[in-house]
Amino acid sequence: MAFNHLPAGAHDALTPLSVTPVTHSVPMANDQLPPEAGVHPVPRTVLDRLTAGADRAARITHTEHLPPRPGRHAPWPEQIRPEVVEAVRAAGIERPWAHQALTAGHALRGESVVVATGTASGKSLAYLAPVLSALLDGSEAPNGRGATALYLAPTKALAADQRRAVRSLAEPLGKGIRPAVYDGDTPVEEREWVRQYANYALTNPDMLHRSILPSHPKWSSFLRALRYVVIDECHTYRGVFGSHVAQVLRRLRRVCARYGSDPVFLLASATASDPATAATRLTGVPVVEITEDASPRGELVFALWEPPLTELHGERGAPVRRTATAESADLLTDLVVQGVRTVAFVRSRRGAELIALIAQERLAAVDRSLPGRVAAYRGGYLPEERRAIEHALHSGELLGLSATTALELGVDVAGLDAVLLTGYPGTRASLWQQAGRAGRTGRGALAILVARDDPLDTYLVHHPEALFRQPVESTVLDPDNPYVLAPHLCAAAAELPLTEADLSLFGPAAPGVLTQLEGRKLLRRRGAAWHWTRRERAADLTDIRGGGGRPVQVVEEGTGRLLGTVDAAASHASVHEGAVHLHQGRTYLVRRLDLDDSVALVEQADPPYSTTARDTTSISILETAAEIPWGEARLCFGSVEVTNQVVSFLRRRLITGEILGESKLDLPPRTLRTRAVWWTVTEDQLDEARIDPEALGGALHAAEHASIGMLPLFATCDRWDIGGVSVPLHPDTLLPTVFVYDGHPGGAGFAERAFHTAARWLTATREAIAACECDTGCPSCVQSPKCGNGNDPLDKRAAIRLLARLLRDAPAPQEETRPGPAGD
Repeated sequence: MAFNHLPAGAHDALTPLSVTPVTHSVPMANDQLPPEAGVHPVPRTVLDRLTAGADRAARITHTEHLPPRPGRHAPWPEQIRPEVVEAVRAAGIERPWAHQALTAGHALRGESVVVATGTASGKSLAYLAPVLSALLDGSEAPNGRGATALYLAPTKALAADQRRAVRSLAEPLGKGIRPAVYDGDTPVEEREWVRQYANYALTNPDMLHRSILPSHPKWSSFLRALRYVVIDECHTYRGVFGSHVAQVLRRLRRVCARYGSDPVFLLASATASDPATAATRLTGVPVVEITEDASPRGELVFALWEPPLTELHGERGAPVRRTATAESADLLTDLVVQGVRTVAFVRSRRGAELIALIAQERLAAVDRSLPGRVAAYRGGYLPEERRAIEHALHSGELLGLSATTALELGVDVAGLDAVLLTGYPGTRASLWQQAGRAGRTGRGALAILVARDDPLDTYLVHHPEALFRQPVESTVLDPDNPYVLAPHLCAAAAELPLTEADLSLFGPAAPGVLTQLEGRKLLRRRGAAWHWTRRERAADLTDIRGGGGRPVQVVEEGTGRLLGTVDAAASHASVHEGAVHLHQGRTYLVRRLDLDDSVALVEQADPPYSTTARDTTSISILETAAEIPWGEARLCFGSVEVTNQVVSFLRRRLITGEILGESKLDLPPRTLRTRAVWWTVTEDQLDEARIDPEALGGALHAAEHASIGMLPLFATCDRWDIGGVSVPLHPDTLLPTVFVYDGHPGGAGFAERAFHTAARWLTATREAIAACECDTGCPSCVQSPKCGNGNDPLDKRAAIRLLARLLRDAPAPQEETRPGPAGD
């Protein structure tokens, strides 16, 4: 039997904090903001008040203190136009930080560069200074388009923020700087003006893929003069999305070469591990890295907080902790009452709304004026709503905000005193990005990570060294993934016929994929080039966000109103017939799922239960790309085919989780070809670990669940990006085997990263299970929220013994071998 885990939501006045003024503390664009007058709370004092009482104090598992840091200045490179230097000085910045000047110097010498420094370190100014200088030079050319620049952001909101910052800075420079946003919200009549007259176009990778590159003749004058390409928040381009963006950038370089330009890439990233390697893989060109942060930093007090156990019991009688959502709502309430300006980050839109709602209700009992000073902030709001919230937060009208990661990526806020992280955000890079939202002008700040009832969160709050003594993760992406590469070769051929000389640009896998595309008659060779000959747009072959398949529309049956969409890959498990579907705080029941038309018909209801899909999964090995012996055990990496079928769903009573019943479903199986890491053990090793045949299935299943929960600590993924299968006797290995696979066609790089770091990853997994205080397994160690087998069977103690035996013969981490790309 296979066990599967599929990938896929009034206190006293405060003591003032004395802050020494810093000469250069007016940040540029999204990174730097003017200081506010007044006093601000001392982080340590705020935390002491939050933990008053024995019950609250016991929830703190660790407190980390990061002392303040002074800044280091450097002069601007001489090539920066004096008008730009004066404009920056007029904005309140007398001299740049050393990393800003160094970044600008590389850009001016024509060297692609990535600046990977902390939040609020002034990364925007580091690339804006050379870009504005180049644009100003170009404005003096006879046609006024002597140089152009393209800015790419992962979200439309960030591009809009950047445009406002550029306009403000460039105002003294006159008409030589003409920034304009070009995205899906840009009116048709404005798009022509952008193409013809803007010299700083701000867009996103989606528009570059679907609009700019397919219409490159209309952009010819802009592309011919393209000097710089700015890629902001480049650490977000990871996994399948990052792999798609990497190929879009290769297509951009190819089209630019057609018009005679060779742009320099300027990348900005949150602090990252080996950013030059990641940026080079993303862009395909050599990139220099700037990682030493010379900006000042205020004191940061960072607390790890574990919610207490409740009297409730969940699946199989496991103890249940108080939810991180409820805990964060309480903390946000207390902070607002203290007058501490706070943002609570939460991973889901529903969670953001819920935290704000709970805090407002509790604040109403303290002071009727306080609920209006708390709001939610998430994707899906209208631009004017979002701007109003940002203004209210900046002005101090709002004291508390519950936000999704829509607020993480450099959005223009300041004056925050505290940040609550409702659950580990998935990567250390995101953790520091979110924590950096507070104390952004050199003031002290408080950050609290509130653990979810999850193996990784539980491990982190009891192993603070994994957060505070480890570098941030490497960015994982795989541009050679054939499922990613194929549609981009088609799109490239539609833009300009492909030649042999082009193939090296797209990577070593391109010739083989091109042959397959020709065999499938998607491309046709004429003479020395391959052409796209179909009527449909080649750019429409893929969704670069990695959705994979046509999204399922969720439609209200009685009114025909479109409520939203669900990714095709998740539809069988989330909007099957009888499923409970949540949307904007309302509950709906799915009446019918039409797979042919990709529509789920729902009606509003208020059932006293939630639903959980049950499924079966099998996995077969297609190719083993790499194999390492761990004594008699084997650690492997390669290509697999996963077959999954949703077969039923459970109805669970709200609050208690009691199972009310199970209903059968008739849905077709689905197959996925992807990459996986797997390990096997022998019968002798099982005997040494004292694992009898009756306990074997539970031991493997528990180890699989916990290892999936821990992988985000070592690869930039979410547990919903990956899946797993554990089999007491697998037909391909003829041994007990545990698989962990990427939940995306062709793979996303996560399983490969797991292979690279297997000894550390599985050691942390064993420690996480062993450290959990439960007796037989719970959501904090071996139970999974998305287990297709209802978390049965699971054997916590046997899993600890199994992993300990497996790791006994594992090589030291530095001896781990990196495999070559599968299929090479």
